Amino acid sequence: MSKAKSGDTVRVHYTGTLDDGTQFDSSAGREPLEFTLGAGSVIPGFDKAVTGLETGESTTVRIPANEAYGERRDDLTVEIPRAQVPDHIPLELGIQLQVGTNDGGAMAMTIADVSETTVTLDGNHQLAGEALTFELELVEIV
Repeated sequence: MSKAKSGDTVRVHYTGTLDDGTQFDSSAGREPLEFTLGAGSVIPGFDKAVTGLETGESTTVRIPANEAYGERRDDLTVEIPRAQVPDHIPLELGIQLQVGTNDGGAMAMTIADVSETTVTLDGNHQLAGEALTFELELVEIV
């Protein structure tokens, strides 16, 4: 059997948990995740963990934050005046917004705090700063 290598399109079943055992995602009950190794479409540690597996092989790997969604960055949190938020946007914790950037792009941000006068937006991924453990099974090399 051949081993999965960079450039291969693979199909993987997975379950992801945090260090405290909380499950944050799983492909159970769904089609396996399909992606191309080395294409940058999954976090680096996930890509690395699948590389070298044979079809039908399983592994469990703990991926440190720097190979997952990175460390939390304080510079990705911003506090803005509440009056700057359009009226049609609900000011509820956890709501995700697309916010325009200075270079004309857009960035996903989450409402992290709301006060009488300000709204705090957080541009960090919700799993930033977390080590992630994945149970992986390489279902197929396509």
